[in-house]
Amino acid sequence: MVMGATPRTDRYANLAIRSLAKHNQKVIAYGKETGEVEGIPIENTWNPNWDIDTITLYLSPRNQEMYYDDMIALKPKRVIFNPGTENPALFKLLRENGIEVEVGCTLVMLSTNQYAIA
Repeated sequence: MVMGATPRTDRYANLAIRSLAKHNQKVIAYGKETGEVEGIPIENTWNPNWDIDTITLYLSPRNQEMYYDDMIALKPKRVIFNPGTENPALFKLLRENGIEVEVGCTLVMLSTNQYAIA
């Protein structure tokens, strides 16, 4: 799941959606903007039943707060904090709930074959 999805092609979240799809990863794009990215719709309504392996964040720490409980309830294996999204308070909550925290760049991880969960 890409949180902070946008149809704007100059944004890193958009690049991440395209790169994940190119690497044959199932992508759920979630954001406040409507639209799609390469045929992948941007979801605007949170679905508590999504089957999520990884959440990759493109939301500032301030904009993450409203999603703390929702993210934890999805029970992803990990959350990737892309540059500028680092949030020690959320790191702590995720770890307390058995969710792996990774600080890195999804685009770099994909391009260097480091994205897969061990």
